[in-house]
This record gives sequence, structure tokens and C-alpha cells, in this order.
Amino acid sequence: MHEVLKKHICKFTLISDEDFNAMKHYFKIIKVNKKENLLLEGNICKQHFFVSKGCLRKFFINDKGVEQTTEFAIENWWITDNIAFEHGLATSFYIQAVENSEILVLDRNAQEKLLEQFPKMERYFRFIYQRAYAASQMRIKYLYDFTKEEFYEHLCKNHPEFVQRIPQYLIASFLGFSPEYLSEIRKKKRS
Repeated sequence: MHEVLKKHICKFTLISDEDFNAMKHYFKIIKVNKKENLLLEGNICKQHFFVSKGCLRKFFINDKGVEQTTEFAIENWWITDNIAFEHGLATSFYIQAVENSEILVLDRNAQEKLLEQFPKMERYFRFIYQRAYAASQMRIKYLYDFTKEEFYEHLCKNHPEFVQRIPQYLIASFLGFSPEYLSEIRKKKRS
């Protein structure tokens, strides 16, 4: 499982086998079952999750009691509540396994020590955060720019890996509409 992370790190910065072997102890390996929660609303967010295998989602429950998915993480992606993680705050989100998953967990204190001991990892996490921020910006733009149908078509065209493996009700939640509305869109598309 660590080899997946090493390969990912090497896309952004060079790291020796010796350094990576020393880094391994900062990461805890866990396996989670489908629908198992890694983070609950109201808990202090102390961990950052790297998906080695599987899929996670981040969501909140709105005032009407409806789950709103804000983010997915598949293999080679990181996920956390960034604000709560960085400041040691209670989170407003849940993080849940969409599939049985294998995760590398980096807690806040371990990350600080990792960055002190291996300054190259600052570069790695800078790239990770930049990409996450860019994805978030584009999602907001699409919410304003696209019709619901266009947003779904964009997701199908540009991220077929999500559409094929994530349940439709979760895709609807991510796109901001009901599963019934998504069914109507898909019916129209087939006609």
C-alpha cells in the first residue's frame, strides 16, 4: 500500500528509497468497509486520508436533512476537511467509504513532524492543495455556468471513472439535484 503513495509522491518531487522508508512510519494503514464513516460531523478533524484503493466521499447534511456530497476521492487522491484539519477544529462534514477501501492515514501531528524531517514533502503537499483548490474552483464555476443537464454531461465526458463506479444517488447529491431528476436526465439522454 505504501508503494502507491511513493509512486504518487514521485510525480511531484524526487524522493529516495531510504527517505521513503523512513517516512512510512508516519502513515497508518487502515481498511474500511463500504458506508463506514472515517469522520463525523462535530468531531475534531485530526486526519488526512490518502486512498490507496477504493473510494471515499465528503458530505454534509443540510437543514432539510438531505446529504450533500461535496467531494469524492478515488485512488491516489487525498481527502479531509481542510479547514478543520489545519486548525484542529470540529468539522461540519462526514467522510465515508463509498466502496470497501484501503487508506493511508496521516494525522495532524504526524504531518507536522513529517514536514519538519522531510522538507521535500512541503512541495508535494503544495501541489496536492493547489490541485484540490483548482478542482473546487472549477466545480463552483460549473454550478453557476452549466444547466443541470450540462453539468451531468460534463461529468460523464470528463470523469467517466466516477459515473461508472459511484452510485447514481451519490452522483445526484454531488451535482446538487435529486436522484429522480438524474433519472429523468439519463432517460432523455438514452432517447
